[in-house]
Amino acid sequence: MRRLAAVGLALCAAASAADELPPRFVDAYPKLRFQQPTFIVPAPDDPSRLFVVSQAGRIHAFRDDPATEQAAVFLDIGAKVRNYGEQGLLGLAFDPGYAQNGFFYVNYVTSAKPRRTIVSRFRATAADAADPNSETVLLEFEQPYANHNGGMLAFGPDGKLYVAAGDGGSANDPHDNAQSLSTVLGKILRLNPDGSAPRDNPFVGRPGARGEIWAYGLRNPWRFSFDRETAQLWAADVGQDAQEEIDLIVKGGNYGWRYYEGTRSNVNPRRRPISDFIAPVHAYGRDRGGSVTGGYVYRGRRIPALRGAYVYGDFTSGRIWALRHDGPRVVDNREIGRIPYPSSFGEAADGELFVCSYEGAIYRLEPAAENRP
Repeated sequence: MRRLAAVGLALCAAASAADELPPRFVDAYPKLRFQQPTFIVPAPDDPSRLFVVSQAGRIHAFRDDPATEQAAVFLDIGAKVRNYGEQGLLGLAFDPGYAQNGFFYVNYVTSAKPRRTIVSRFRATAADAADPNSETVLLEFEQPYANHNGGMLAFGPDGKLYVAAGDGGSANDPHDNAQSLSTVLGKILRLNPDGSAPRDNPFVGRPGARGEIWAYGLRNPWRFSFDRETAQLWAADVGQDAQEEIDLIVKGGNYGWRYYEGTRSNVNPRRRPISDFIAPVHAYGRDRGGSVTGGYVYRGRRIPALRGAYVYGDFTSGRIWALRHDGPRVVDNREIGRIPYPSSFGEAADGELFVCSYEGAIYRLEPAAENRP
């Protein structure tokens, strides 16, 4: 792996001298490498164990220890998964009652025809083993093209399962899926753990609308997360030709795609103003990257200067930023480091952060002082 360079000035003027240096990204498990990792999450019943999702259809489990040399195969559904381009096994979430019921949820693009996304529930049979025959399909929907699959899964503070679905692919959303309430494509969905639509979802009962929809007008939301202190839902939406965007997702919100790409008018024949939609918290252009990867609001303790900042990255440029938002506006957005091809972030049980490199390594965000020679 390339040596990582940390750049930038102090993240907070009040921080200690050690914290005035930008944090470092350290190879957390130098003896482990994963095939195209797309997510990392701690075990809900044992935070010292971690799970890594590989796009090809496997989930590995291992002990959170830098000396760890092997990772057990927790689940292998590679035969069911279409692993090509943006398709594959893309999401994992553990049931809030996992310690009692062993349930966990995955999001993948199936290898069967027609091409479609599957959101399923499986059951673990041991700490490092799940039953591949325990699948219960909760939701499935066709994918008209091979890209823009979304794929993130996470339980919110309300105990509901949130799901990211891209617009179905191709360019400029040719079927206008993101703006249509009759399809789940181009949306953030909110489900009960059994896959049904909660009664308080914003479009339940509206004729022709899908009750699972929580928010819409998204192109390809690649990773979302809940701030563990404020419960705000942050999402990164991958752009097309010009801009990447960061959004704060709210109930019933319309985020503007395909009318707008970030803050730029796109397919907008009626010239609708951006005020008709919820504008991004932040957008950036091709001078900084080409495929945003959503992260987490940092709530750990090891890097005090970073607390409260939303940490995210860009897959193509490898840049990692820390963004601060005071409600109405961004007050700071600083590059804090680079790693090769950041495909996903992960949040440990204590609020510390991981970053998956698509090349196979898992990095941990650590204070600069711990990495001085």
